[in-house]
Amino acid sequence: MQKFPMTASGVQRLEEELRQLKSVERPAIIAAIAEARSHGDLSENAEYHAARERQSFIEGRIAELEEVIGAVEVIDPSQLSGDTIKFGAHVDLLDEETEQEASYQIVGVHEADIKAAKLSISSPLAKSLIGKKKGDTVSVPAPGGDRSYEILGIRYG
Repeated sequence: MQKFPMTASGVQRLEEELRQLKSVERPAIIAAIAEARSHGDLSENAEYHAARERQSFIEGRIAELEEVIGAVEVIDPSQLSGDTIKFGAHVDLLDEETEQEASYQIVGVHEADIKAAKLSISSPLAKSLIGKKKGDTVSVPAPGGDRSYEILGIRYG
């Protein structure tokens, strides 16, 4: 079975989503299906079909979350150290073309959120950063051509 590296906060978010789906969404959709059934002929009942479709989505997401949570390997970035970039690192970068600075944390695939500056370990940028040190420059393939970034800093925790 494949293990998924993830931070404790990432696992906590997935477990919360799973609780929400099981304790709130699932009972609500069951009630909606029962209500739609009470309206008679199911073959022409749009509410019933929409509720069944929603139920299918919820059950699929529950199964997916249970599988992922069961295969998680929790890694605590605060217990890591060193001068090379690895999973859990907070990395400060300088885009050498635009001179813009950015900071990202390298996290698991299932907890990545670019808006929250959480970069998936499987992304091209993260893959190019792994094993590098402060002061190194990395080149990352991008749709508009390769981008170069200078590593300004690395922190854990």
